[in-house]
Amino acid sequence: MPAARDDDDLIENGGGKRSAGGSLLEFVLIVVVALGLALGIQAFLVKPFRIPSGSMEPTLDVGQRVLVSRVNYHVSDPDRGDVVVFKPPVGADDNRNECGVPNFEPPARGQPCPRPTRGRSDQNFIKRIVGLPGDRLKVIAGRVYIDGKQLKEPYIEPDDACDICNLPEEITVPPDHFFMMGDNRGASADSRFWGPVPEDQLIGQAFFTYWPPKRIGTL
Repeated sequence: MPAARDDDDLIENGGGKRSAGGSLLEFVLIVVVALGLALGIQAFLVKPFRIPSGSMEPTLDVGQRVLVSRVNYHVSDPDRGDVVVFKPPVGADDNRNECGVPNFEPPARGQPCPRPTRGRSDQNFIKRIVGLPGDRLKVIAGRVYIDGKQLKEPYIEPDDACDICNLPEEITVPPDHFFMMGDNRGASADSRFWGPVPEDQLIGQAFFTYWPPKRIGTL
């Protein structure tokens, strides 16, 4: 009676030599599955982004790369302080910095833009959430005040002299909108110019930086 063989032996010894065609087909299938998984992860779970400008310095430098979770906001609400990738209103396109209120110029009005233009841009922006729906918000010396109280923002580069760093007249952030600002307060075109961002235009929360190596870590 032949000796019984365990599953490992059957897998290892049972097939003999593989044909060249079979090996090629297996390789192609592995590549296809790997690409499918990679695309699926990017589409539904985590996506990498490269920082294009200095608007988030000192937190994020030009060329730094981050991972963005696309699932966080399906299970929890966006929170103040989150670093977020999003589609801005079309008023942000091509550095137009257009507010949704006609002829609204924040420096002249002394007030942040209270309402975005309609429609979303095709660009991806990365900024920090500083204002939640219903917040009364103003900016003094590059620092954010919510309901009359200054936020604790140890991560920012403040600026008390830029043209949108002193906007002392309060606005109220609309329902289902979030007010975004760059950490580099004197060098960021953000919600101060083009208004709060609708919640459905948020792509996800940046949670980890993986390049350059010396900056690896959580956000």
